[in-house]
Amino acid sequence: MAVERIFKDEASEEKGERARMASFIGAMAIADLVKTTLGPKGMDKILQSTGRGREVTVTNDGATILKSLHIDNPAAKVLVDISKVQDDEVGDGTTSVVVLAGELLREAEKLVAAKIHPMTIISGYRMAAECARNALLQKVVDNKEDAEKFRSDLMKIAMTTLSSKILSQDKDHFAKLAVDAVMRLKGSTNLEAIQIIKKPGGSLKDSFLDEGFILDKKIGIGQPKRIENANILVANTAMDTDKVKIYGARVRVDSMAKVAEIEGAEKEKMREKVQKIINHGINCFVNRQLIYNFPEELFADAGILAIEHADFDGIERLALVTGGEIASTFDNPESVKLGHCKLIEEIMIGEDKLIHFSGVELGQACTIVLRGASHHVLDEAERSIHDALCVLSQTVNDSRVLLGGGWPEMIMAKEVDELARKTPGKKSHAIEAFSKALSAIPTIIADNAGLDSAELVAQLRAEHHKEGCTAGIDVLTGAVGDMAELGISESFKVKQAVLLSATEAAEMILRVDEIITCAPRRREDRM
Repeated sequence: MAVERIFKDEASEEKGERARMASFIGAMAIADLVKTTLGPKGMDKILQSTGRGREVTVTNDGATILKSLHIDNPAAKVLVDISKVQDDEVGDGTTSVVVLAGELLREAEKLVAAKIHPMTIISGYRMAAECARNALLQKVVDNKEDAEKFRSDLMKIAMTTLSSKILSQDKDHFAKLAVDAVMRLKGSTNLEAIQIIKKPGGSLKDSFLDEGFILDKKIGIGQPKRIENANILVANTAMDTDKVKIYGARVRVDSMAKVAEIEGAEKEKMREKVQKIINHGINCFVNRQLIYNFPEELFADAGILAIEHADFDGIERLALVTGGEIASTFDNPESVKLGHCKLIEEIMIGEDKLIHFSGVELGQACTIVLRGASHHVLDEAERSIHDALCVLSQTVNDSRVLLGGGWPEMIMAKEVDELARKTPGKKSHAIEAFSKALSAIPTIIADNAGLDSAELVAQLRAEHHKEGCTAGIDVLTGAVGDMAELGISESFKVKQAVLLSATEAAEMILRVDEIITCAPRRREDRM
């Protein structure tokens, strides 16, 4: 007797072996895609959109690459998600997390083929991940007490993070920028106070850190170019109602004189509004919307600097930085909180004039001005510096530091291997597989640098059997090097996040035994 189909037409289901196959293959394909961007010698990808203008992005940031892909395979989507979360949570390690999850699944596929149940593999992976995390915890270094050492740790972490990005040539310069910016935050992870402005022109070396806040606007005509001890009112209000707008209004009048009266009334309204604003005792007025020439004249007469059309990010940040609040009504001046800063002046960067606020209330604020040859370079530089800032601000809170360059993976692999030998039963195969997957990361770093990975990783494993070993892969000389001497460090928080996210993602994909794709909704014929 034939079973009736339960799904609609066009819905499809994959069962058992085929479903698992599809998940494994999808996840491994995604991992292979970003694999080549891993490490200091990783390559970049060009992403071209099919939309208007065919925008081109050149990047080697794992999360950016994966975000731009439109993927059909459900398992691959899980990996894209973990890389997004890694990017939001700690900022760096977006490629590593995908590659590690891909390697775990590659090993799991062999085990499944050898008739080991996925649940057995998962419980083995769980034990291995716990063991790997403990291995790292024993090796962490924490220099929170010693400010000098802690700063050098931060510099090393920033340089390691930047070494796989476009900024690797000037990584000393940019690491210093990032560390200075994060040190000013004094432990808050709110990166809002660090503003990044991109100005094409010059070279990447010309980028600098500016203490204070820079607003990408020009100063109005006939207004003071420089104000000391400024009181700033940040507002979001319409300042363009001094003319009758012909399009919106219908006014029936019997003579032109009446139109003039209406215009006069509108002007009076505007003048009152401006007077109210001036009564706040301010000498700088920043508005999110347009300011027409009439109110602009009034502000100029009162000797007030009026800035119009400041973008929303700029406004929010300016209010945050100067300690003011965004106002939209001006009837009771005592309830409006004004912002303050010591000096407002006009500066030139390249060809453009910008307004510079220095000596702001929130001493944590600063602006990083990036210069570079083209927009693509600047966008990639911004992504790189943002990664570095995220990692550093996380490290300031959780100051545990590890060495880099494949060292943590080898430490974990060694411990996990030992656990596999002690564990009876089928789980031990899964635990051993986990250690293989971990040592795949140094292998890939070496492969991307065009080195003999099998030879190097074997040497590395031998080194790691000695006590207190600090060996990792030095891609520049192409040999096993001492990570402590080379100053290659990573943040513990990033490594831990990579390890746990990758294990959980692999676990989730392993659990799948059926994929059901539902039928698309039919559009009814309206005819």
